[in-house]
Amino acid sequence: LALFFFTVVCGLSAFMFIALPLMLKLIARVNPIQHFKAMMPALVMAFSTSSSSATLPITIDCVEKRAGVSNRITGLVIPLGTSINMSGSALYECVAALFIAQVYGIDLTLTTQFAVVLLALVTSIGMAGIPSASIVAIIIILKAIGLPAEGIGLLFAVDRILDMCRTTVNVFSDSCCAVLVASTEGEKDILSPSIVFE
Repeated sequence: LALFFFTVVCGLSAFMFIALPLMLKLIARVNPIQHFKAMMPALVMAFSTSSSSATLPITIDCVEKRAGVSNRITGLVIPLGTSINMSGSALYECVAALFIAQVYGIDLTLTTQFAVVLLALVTSIGMAGIPSASIVAIIIILKAIGLPAEGIGLLFAVDRILDMCRTTVNVFSDSCCAVLVASTEGEKDILSPSIVFE
């Protein structure tokens, strides 16, 4: 269980601190550290509530007022991302399904593992932005690949802390999407030094 916890945290960290900042730097050509600073109130709220829906107003405020993305893009990308861009949850679902398979001593073929990834992506779209919503999606994945659904009970000991982490990743990912869209749309004031961080 400790190894499962460590694996999920490492995966979420790699996505949040390596993959997303690289996209911000290479595609949007903005400073990722400035973006982290701009999004800090939303990230703290996401971590403490484990709810991307509860964090939505703060996320919109941070992206618009602190990161300098226009209301036109923020108003579309952030609410849409809160509903369909659950990248942290999708990662968690994949690792959870593989962990449960290993606990039960069931070898999953490469095709089945690919199916797990595909199902995790599909079930994470439209998932409720509430605490522990991933549990329902994991049960669907377990049933689809023939694993016992009661294996989900193994995750409850660490799910709350991991839920806080994956919600933070979900919210940060949404904000990065808004910055990337704004950049490709030619907006110039994104994370400019003139923006005053409150």
